[in-house]
Amino acid sequence: MAAVFTVYGMSDSGNCYKVRLALEQLALPHRWIEVDSTRGETRSAAFLAKNPNGKVPLLELADGSFLPESNAILNYLADGTPLLPQGRLERARVLQWMFFEQYSHEPYVAVARSILRYLPPDSPRRAELPRLHERGHQALAVMERQLAAEPFFAAGRYSIADIALYAYTHCAADGGFDLGRYPALRAWLERVQTQPRFVPLPR
Repeated sequence: MAAVFTVYGMSDSGNCYKVRLALEQLALPHRWIEVDSTRGETRSAAFLAKNPNGKVPLLELADGSFLPESNAILNYLADGTPLLPQGRLERARVLQWMFFEQYSHEPYVAVARSILRYLPPDSPRRAELPRLHERGHQALAVMERQLAAEPFFAAGRYSIADIALYAYTHCAADGGFDLGRYPALRAWLERVQTQPRFVPLPR
């Protein structure tokens, strides 16, 4: 089957991994074009013509139009599928957790990972780590409370809310986060990994 979607992404990025995982679990044909943002490839004139914000992931649709932002892409791909409930409140709950991921989770868990993974040991940005760890653990504690009561984040079943939060949570140790204090969260990570057509983050 011919590819319906083209994804411009960086394989090591959690935000890009969200899109890869959703495409695989929905069995949607696609092609992947690797773009390394750490080498400035998202700032080229050719890429900026596709996404003026200069970030990946970026989804190219069959009609040649482009959709940026990982969680917007997840919503687009999952529309009309079991990964996005159709009920008004259930759908809003999915969005609630996806907004939480972008506002309260990713800015701390993912940024700490980026500093430790991509920057040199003497980078002055390491001074940010104590605050990032404090705020990141606050987010992880919120997740722990939810997962102690429910198997997944929204609508009582696996959804794109879980994909969004799994992406950077499962590799939080790269950013210096110890998940040992979060048993419900760790059990949820295992449940996500047993979902049909699950694929791991390329390492």
